[in-house]
Amino acid sequence: MKKVFVIDASDNVATVVVEPISNGEDVVTNGQLTDLNVKATQDIPYGHKIAIKDIAEGETVFKYGLSIGNATTNIKVGDHVHIHNVDSNRGRGDRQ
Repeated sequence: MKKVFVIDASDNVATVVVEPISNGEDVVTNGQLTDLNVKATQDIPYGHKIAIKDIAEGETVFKYGLSIGNATTNIKVGDHVHIHNVDSNRGRGDRQ
């Protein structure tokens, strides 16, 4: 079983920190949450995020215990979370 890292217990995503995850693989959380088991619904590259909770369109995506953006579509547990389904609020010159 592959491991993903949860930075803060309030996060709704975990980071793929050891090796890429393939669609259908079971993953377990490590870090601030160590008791969640999730099945990946898509291939997820190293360094990207996997949803550990359902995130509705427009809802805030939390990593580091902070907002990193808003979901642009419904995201289900196990989905790949990245720029294709999150409107980031980091590194943007149009938001303070």
